Amino acid sequence: MASPNEIVAYLALFILVGAGFLLVNLLLGYLLRPRNPNPEKLEIYECGEPTIGSSFVQFDLRFYVVALLFIIFDVEVAFFFPWATVFGKATELSAPSAPIVAADEGDFSAPANQLSEFAIHKFRELGINRLESPNLTDEEAARLEISTDVRARTTVATQRLASKIAWTSLADIGVFFAVLMVGFAYVWKRGDLDWVRAVTHKASTTTTISADEATAVRRSA
Repeated sequence: MASPNEIVAYLALFILVGAGFLLVNLLLGYLLRPRNPNPEKLEIYECGEPTIGSSFVQFDLRFYVVALLFIIFDVEVAFFFPWATVFGKATELSAPSAPIVAADEGDFSAPANQLSEFAIHKFRELGINRLESPNLTDEEAARLEISTDVRARTTVATQRLASKIAWTSLADIGVFFAVLMVGFAYVWKRGDLDWVRAVTHKASTTTTISADEATAVRRSA
């Protein structure tokens, strides 16, 4: 194990080497770079565009609009993850091949309406910890001709519940995205996204002379 003195020595050596490397490169740049100052080279460079306003404002405010839009859409993508997770898990649960009841996983000794470990785990991931086995109404079961099949009634009811959760999450995503697009369209319509390029206009000075002065100039010529 290194002693405290060795650690301090290593840190000092690291700092000295880093500072020396920086100073050597700055000195080499100062000695080797060409010196050709002119008004064009001494102008302020701002992303290839002529500067606007006072030099005290060192950042173009138009960049803030772009930065804010980036943040908005970046946060929007983060908000998509919870909905996408719910949609994905609910879709897995509503799949026809998903084991819904315990008998689908080979546990034939369990009650016919007992949910499988897969279904219970998926519901827990969706935040539903206490769930009674879903069931169809007698009218729905009679319409599907599964009135006496408890296992089929539980399976169909669970898949319908999962499908409802999936479509609800998809609708939530659509509403959120639509509201965001309305705001984006409003900002676009107002012209806040128009990138007005800075153009310097040089005022042209014209000299006007009277007719008598023009005649005198022609005679003297």
